Amino acid sequence: MSSEERSAPERSEGGDRRDDRRDDRPQRPSGPRRFGSRRKVCRFCADHIRGVDYKDIGRLRIYISDRGKIEPRRKTGACQRHQRLVATAVKRARHLALLPYTLGHIRDTGVFPIRG
Repeated sequence: MSSEERSAPERSEGGDRRDDRRDDRPQRPSGPRRFGSRRKVCRFCADHIRGVDYKDIGRLRIYISDRGKIEPRRKTGACQRHQRLVATAVKRARHLALLPYTLGHIRDTGVFPIRG
């Protein structure tokens, strides 16, 4: 063997040194992810519901916070299409006084239980 062959790092049959470096990294634990959570599924898509009805207050309450604001997609897990339909339905229900606009309306109507 020559001195060049001895000093060269061992390579696998593929011949790339980067492959050897990957083996030295510690393996990630196979438990749950540290920061991210499981991706949420759109309830409308899962239940095969095509549209969102503004008169279905029970379903719309899920998409409204205790302050009366429309929850964002990252919290509700709704897909983009259904989130837009939910927002429109909530606005229509508010206009017809089926849902409250503000916290003052929530206190007066008692639609949502007040915490604390």
